[in-house]
Amino acid sequence: MLGAVAVLAACTANKQSTEAGFNTLKNEIGDQLKVLVAEIPDDQVPRSFPDDDGTIRFVGIRDWTCGFPAGSFWSMYELTDDDYWKNAAVANTEKLDGVQFRTNTHDLGFMVFCSYGNGYRLTGNEAYKDAVIQASESLITRFDPEVGCLRSWDHGNWEFPVIIDNMMNLEMLIWASEQTGDPKYKEIALSHADVTLENHYRDDWSSVHVVDYDTITGEVIEKVTHQGLKDESAWARGQAWGLYGYVMMHRETGDENYLEAAENIAGFIINELPEDNVPYWDLDDPNIPEANRDASAGAIIAAALYELSTFSDNTDQYLETANAITESLTSEKYRATNGENGGFILMHSVGNMPKKDEVDVAINYADYYYLEALKRKHQIKK
Repeated sequence: MLGAVAVLAACTANKQSTEAGFNTLKNEIGDQLKVLVAEIPDDQVPRSFPDDDGTIRFVGIRDWTCGFPAGSFWSMYELTDDDYWKNAAVANTEKLDGVQFRTNTHDLGFMVFCSYGNGYRLTGNEAYKDAVIQASESLITRFDPEVGCLRSWDHGNWEFPVIIDNMMNLEMLIWASEQTGDPKYKEIALSHADVTLENHYRDDWSSVHVVDYDTITGEVIEKVTHQGLKDESAWARGQAWGLYGYVMMHRETGDENYLEAAENIAGFIINELPEDNVPYWDLDDPNIPEANRDASAGAIIAAALYELSTFSDNTDQYLETANAITESLTSEKYRATNGENGGFILMHSVGNMPKKDEVDVAINYADYYYLEALKRKHQIKK
């Protein structure tokens, strides 16, 4: 009996210690993000730091990353129940008004669901719901039934380019079908996911970045990269987007094919992670171990693995890896000292290496998915 009491006491003490550590981390992150909030102008949002002139790079509502700051502030509100973060989230959500009507971008899930979508989930504001439904309506104008996918870019010399990143915009479409009762959004999401699974993935479960399609026949024209090292390599953030996308698709549909895909993608990624579990920007960079890391890819992978652990029989492996990634990102190697790094949380992300744009910087989507990973970790431990 005394042994059982001792075990219970130890478990209680460990839980209290974990909770105290999490609260300390929340406070530190909050203090850091308040530095960023203080710098945000009324008509723009922070994208990365440092820019070429050593300052924060701010962008408007035409930028694909414009929804992430609001999403991060909504996460802080969810974690703290502090109206300071609600006010910051509202301000940086509502300044995006108008983006939901854009039909010339595939990134509306990032731009609108991360901002307005989280806002609706946490406040029930009907105007936010309307914005997400409108964004879904705008997004499906980019669907080609012959190809079976949503078009990604309107630039470049491709006929109909589809990038692996586009998997991240499907959650909004499934949500829109659930909210409206109209199946068209979900049907498009399922088609896009299925065609992407067929054509983006190699035999080893790595993903190519861009697949270009013939709009007459629906056949693949070519498979190339735009942000990775080379056409045949595994661009880290692309691997992360795909993993997250198929974990989400299984959650939303219960389809075992998506779960199997997510497990296979996870297996490839985990086998390629370095000792500290934060991936190199491209997993095939010949300069490894001197190549740049990408904290943003690590954060996305961790968030995905936490959720995958709740569906899969490989729970322990996924939890262990997600915890290891999150622990590294939380360390001083990747998490900025308070008041530095422009107020962003994480350092050492890579945006577009081939263009030498945002290399080894802080980027808003790294912080967004890091906070999501922390939320999921905390929820699993409860």
